[in-house]
Amino acid sequence: MSFALWTLVVGALMITVALAGTLLKRLPLSASMLYLAVGYGIGVSGLWPVTPNPRDYAYILEIVSEVALLISLFSVGLKIGLPLWGRQWDLPLRLAFISMSVTVALITAIAVFAFDLPLGAAIVLGGILAPTDPVLASDVQVDDPSDRDRLRFSLTGEGGLNDGSAFPFVYLGLGLLGLRELGMLGWRWLAVDFLWGLAGGLLIGMALGTVIGKLVFYLRTAHSEAVGLDEFVSLGLIALSYGTAQALEASGFLAVFAAGLAFQRVRKTPGSAATITAEPSWLENDDGHAAMATHPELAGAYMTQAARSFTEQLERIAELLLVLGVGFMLPYARIDAVSVGFLVMLFLVVRPLSVWLGLWRAKVGRDQRLMISWFGIRGIGSIYYLMYALNHGLSDALADTILGLTLATIAVSIVVHGVSVTPLMNFYTSRQERRLERVREKHHKTPR
Repeated sequence: MSFALWTLVVGALMITVALAGTLLKRLPLSASMLYLAVGYGIGVSGLWPVTPNPRDYAYILEIVSEVALLISLFSVGLKIGLPLWGRQWDLPLRLAFISMSVTVALITAIAVFAFDLPLGAAIVLGGILAPTDPVLASDVQVDDPSDRDRLRFSLTGEGGLNDGSAFPFVYLGLGLLGLRELGMLGWRWLAVDFLWGLAGGLLIGMALGTVIGKLVFYLRTAHSEAVGLDEFVSLGLIALSYGTAQALEASGFLAVFAAGLAFQRVRKTPGSAATITAEPSWLENDDGHAAMATHPELAGAYMTQAARSFTEQLERIAELLLVLGVGFMLPYARIDAVSVGFLVMLFLVVRPLSVWLGLWRAKVGRDQRLMISWFGIRGIGSIYYLMYALNHGLSDALADTILGLTLATIAVSIVVHGVSVTPLMNFYTSRQERRLERVREKHHKTPR
């Protein structure tokens, strides 16, 4: 298949999604399902003489999926209008650490007994499949920083945090296979990969996001400098946060997520985002953009909105390319009776049980708990961890098993969650609106 034909397919998909995007939002379908189907069709159509083995392209796929994940994590951080502390983070932290750890443990146990994997390889598989995906979960995430819905906020926060918190488990599994140094009795893994990796990543990202955000804000509002090139600021902060954290052996993923969180908190005034949205005339020419970018009360919101718009567009392009690639690689997915049983257990037992344990005694409604239990979407993050493991010495037999299970999991997740997200979220929204209406009616009837 020539490069020209690839560009034809990608271009046609982009135009199709742009024209039918509104329709897809109303139907029980998702753009990812379309990409997956087209990729699979290309893979089995004979347009490419032999479906390439993903292991032969593991390095390229690792880099592409890593970049996509970094962009998505920064975008997620920009969407959350809260600092990384406070009671609101109770549910996301429980999901990202307790529920994810339980998920790794359960997947490990199943993999050891069902697929006869050694303990290290089973833990690697658990680390690959445990984190939920921030790229493909946009339909269940917060829409803007003012969104305080507990379901959306919990899933958004979980998606931002657990890609970083899953990496120590991948390291641990590789270490048990003799492919990474764990230290005497695992001290290096515990102290560096786990404790410092998580804490250091968050601290580095928060610091850099705050410093860069305040610097840009100061230069724009005090001196009318550093105006424009918001894309450079966004990509520069992503690269700087990730590179600094990795150089200091902390989690680059958590650093980028935390940088997005800190960046969008810089000097924003109440209602500033709404003002920008309500005054489109300001954005009709370059002078209007410059006026907003340097306005003392609007500069922070303008800066965040520009960064969000840019990263969300990049995120959609990355989703198209990578899910198309997953569909192309689907002939290598493992589909047999044992694998199907594993997938059923993963979606209907492992995820709900891990959420139930993670949210034990948490103040969360039944509807929200059930929805969180279902929307454990797997996607681009799992692709990155898979390729990382393949590039770090997994034997051929172990690589084939883990590769087949991961591709099958991602494909099934894209389909079942893509079909269910629109009706379930519509149902959830309507129930929330009715519940809010009953509260209002009760309040009006209460004697004063």
